[in-house]
Amino acid sequence: MIRLPGTGGGVREYAPRAEPLAFAPAAPPASRTVFSAAHVVADPYADTTPDGPAAVDWDATLAFRRHLWSHGLGVAEAMDTAQRGMGLDWAGAAELIRRSAAEARAAGGRIACGVGTDQITGGTPAEIRAAYEEQLAVAEEAGARAVLMASRALAAAATGPDDYLDVYGHLLRQAGEPVILHWLGPMFDPALEGYWGSADLDEATETFLDVIAAHPDKVDGVKVSLLDARREVALRRRLPEGVRCYTGDDFHYPELIEGDDQGFSHALLGIFDPLGPLAAQAVRTLDTGDTAAFRKLLDPTVALSRHLFHPPTRFYKTGVVLLAWLAGHQDHFTMVGGLQSARSLPHLARAYELADGLGLFPDPSLAESRMRSLLTVHGVPQ
Repeated sequence: MIRLPGTGGGVREYAPRAEPLAFAPAAPPASRTVFSAAHVVADPYADTTPDGPAAVDWDATLAFRRHLWSHGLGVAEAMDTAQRGMGLDWAGAAELIRRSAAEARAAGGRIACGVGTDQITGGTPAEIRAAYEEQLAVAEEAGARAVLMASRALAAAATGPDDYLDVYGHLLRQAGEPVILHWLGPMFDPALEGYWGSADLDEATETFLDVIAAHPDKVDGVKVSLLDARREVALRRRLPEGVRCYTGDDFHYPELIEGDDQGFSHALLGIFDPLGPLAAQAVRTLDTGDTAAFRKLLDPTVALSRHLFHPPTRFYKTGVVLLAWLAGHQDHFTMVGGLQSARSLPHLARAYELADGLGLFPDPSLAESRMRSLLTVHGVPQ
């Protein structure tokens, strides 16, 4: 038994699972394109400060990407799960893109990389376009598909939909290969409120679709992270033929990936970082047409995902890294920017309990031992 803190201030006992689920490495799913956004592993020995440059453990970071590729998942690199804009600056992200893209070539893995404007904090639309172009060049030179991420600078500078149409139109004309457009909602980043020129999501959707309609040959797909399944389904039904919808909805992903008689969503999800092997096996099950078995595997994971992404949603990365440590993918629970302190001990304890219940830890005894050490440091007697 392990003693866990409860949300009400008490301590309760929990009996950890004895046996994990086991999924062998396998080929990528065939019926859906599936990316896991991946976290970065901090260097715990670096003498850093929360507002200083990120110190990354490159060996452990790249090893985790090989883990995802081995199970058939693509890697969505240098995005918000990698603490982009929350500890990882553009210099660190550029190095991450170069290293991960090279590793992807060696491993034969699929990769897409985040392209934004985080080397600047503000500016004119022309300066914002130039910042995007600089990052787009890094991704394309590395041989990775670009994900055009939402820009805080553009959200602050834009006076209406025309500014988005101009900036994105320019970038799509410049792109050498089709890109993925990312609509990240303000629950993930409050600075993106009113993106696409309006706080009214219906109006914003029209601008988003106008950008795609003007350059459908330059858009591989769209990643929608609004945590609104109804809106995502309505949007994907209006996409031009050949433009994919990649769900970024960490609350409703099983139903969105399964789809309906009018289509389905592919996936680009932060929750697939801790769920990697299980998620890949579920989608391979969907390849066979067995939707019931797919849902039987994936539906029970939603409680964990909703817990990790509980408001303030942008701090979900803390739970993701905790689970990577407990699963043995890294040797410590340290995050760039000190973000390991961003969630409460009861929140982390519940994340452990939910993940253990799903059988996500390859070595449950290691996960229990590590969780005990964390609890002891925080004053919970074992």
